[in-house]
Amino acid sequence: MHTVEGNHETVRFEQADIAERPVGRSIRRGMLNTCPACGSGRLFKSFLKTVETCAACGERLDHHRADDFPPYIVVTIMGHLVLGGFMATEMLVQMSNWAHLAIWLPITIIGSLALMQPVKGGVIGLQWALRMHGFGGHEDQPEDVLPPRDETA
Repeated sequence: MHTVEGNHETVRFEQADIAERPVGRSIRRGMLNTCPACGSGRLFKSFLKTVETCAACGERLDHHRADDFPPYIVVTIMGHLVLGGFMATEMLVQMSNWAHLAIWLPITIIGSLALMQPVKGGVIGLQWALRMHGFGGHEDQPEDVLPPRDETA
């Protein structure tokens, strides 16, 4: 629906009853391993496998497409933390490379594993809030589909 009121142009959606989905709240709920819709149902049934539907509100959660985005975020966060920690340690205390490896390798692995599930939950919460990948009640379809090319000409 598109209306013009006075000098202002107002764009209204056909479905005025669509519930508001605050992005920050949805990301926070996902990071806390809860359903981004209601905040009470569990988001994961195993380490990185999401539940099919929320047990509390029935929201379908299995069609998200977090894909490789959570690992990229985790690598960026851990890279900054580990590199900063390594450089600060090197400035304060002179250690061998083996000592640094013994300190920073376990921190990197444990930190990455600890961040992976909350970050993936946050990405799923973001997708839910923005109605991406089926969370808006419609399938992902390209808006402008080009007709097939005639290869014989």
